Amino acid sequence: MIGAAREAIVLPLMFLTVALLGGLQMNSATAFAPPSLFALVLGVLMLRILVRSGTLAPERLLSSSRRVLENANGAVVLVTLWIASAQIFTLLIPASGLPKVAFNVYFLLLMLNTAAADPDRPRLIHSLAVTFGTAFVLKFVVLSALSDPGGGRLARVLQALLEGITLGTLTQETQHPAVGYVAFFVLALFLTGVFMLPSRTSARHSRWLPA
Repeated sequence: MIGAAREAIVLPLMFLTVALLGGLQMNSATAFAPPSLFALVLGVLMLRILVRSGTLAPERLLSSSRRVLENANGAVVLVTLWIASAQIFTLLIPASGLPKVAFNVYFLLLMLNTAAADPDRPRLIHSLAVTFGTAFVLKFVVLSALSDPGGGRLARVLQALLEGITLGTLTQETQHPAVGYVAFFVLALFLTGVFMLPSRTSARHSRWLPA
């Protein structure tokens, strides 16, 4: 019963929340930014890595042994997971300039390298947490400090370290302070959803549970 509720309600709601809040932009006006085409490609690579690592067992969501409604629920989980994954990349990739190009290249190479390394579930989840956490700090702490027109202490320190580099290629459009907190919540929610996905590991363990 718990597994059915998680598959039909909890996971889709979590990933839909990630997709909606991850695209929320609060600049001069509040708007929603859908995932870019490149982010959708990265989302496909994410799904492939989740399956190869055993973090996601698609056969537990879509199978000829399942009922039509159960397969429909499983399809919803996969689609919402894909969209949420793409939105996470859109959330973490800066909007313009050199940082946008660098983050795009970084995430693409990272996804390809992770797929080639074929990590197991614990290592993949740990790797995602470290990677996304680092990207979060770079975008919402470092770049936000550089882009702050008020120029706080952190901004002055960073500008001193980057002296000689044209800061116009690094700075981003100033966002509402709440955006960083929303992004942190979205990342935590996404990683929690990934951890809750039906995996091959949990499937093996369930064989030893009493009926």
